[in-house]
Amino acid sequence: MAVFPSITPTYGVQKSSAPVTRKVQFGDGYEQRLTFGLNQNPKSFSLTFEVSETDADTIETFLDARASDNASFDFTPPGEGSTSKFVCEQWTKSIPYLNRATIQATFRQVFEP
Repeated sequence: MAVFPSITPTYGVQKSSAPVTRKVQFGDGYEQRLTFGLNQNPKSFSLTFEVSETDADTIETFLDARASDNASFDFTPPGEGSTSKFVCEQWTKSIPYLNRATIQATFRQVFEP
């Protein structure tokens, strides 16, 4: 199992939740909701890494490898107490200054053995 490199994201991480529910709405306005599945509340983290270009290359190489093998990776989000499995389907890299880079990525939590 791949583990994300020990490079800390910049302060200002955004965490999103998307509970999986099913809803039935009846004609009289009554609505019934049901939690669907075992892992019904996956998290998503929008991360920004403002790092040296060397660290940015390390992150990008790691994410490119995961894109090639379609594998998840272990990552401990800032402020969270435990490691979870994530995938990163999209990221951007910019180089605002000499030898500095910014990577913006969204890590989506997945549930697998």
